[in-house]
Amino acid sequence: MRLELTAGQRHDSVMGYEMLKSMDLTQKQVLADRAYDTNRILQLLEEQEATPVIPSKKNRRVQRKWDKAIYKERHLVECFFNKTKHYRRLATRFDKLTCTFKAFLTLASIMIWLA
Repeated sequence: MRLELTAGQRHDSVMGYEMLKSMDLTQKQVLADRAYDTNRILQLLEEQEATPVIPSKKNRRVQRKWDKAIYKERHLVECFFNKTKHYRRLATRFDKLTCTFKAFLTLASIMIWLA
């Protein structure tokens, strides 16, 4: 798992592309929601021989097929984000410094993983 902090006004797919670009995704499946259905990300996954399990956006002319059974595993990510909100310090962002916030986010992630 990898956690990155970005500006609030920055679209998720921009950072998602940067994160995916830095990973070796050969022969792997990448699960993501519709926000990551961009030509740039799909091209990157094709170049790395990864299988995208990303539903097509409603406005895409040609709707791609995706494995709905595998996509259901995405709920684990959503559950993780829900569990992080149980930590008031993360939900309300008390920390002013990014390094302090990220340190507690890492600690909370470890605690969630061990639970």
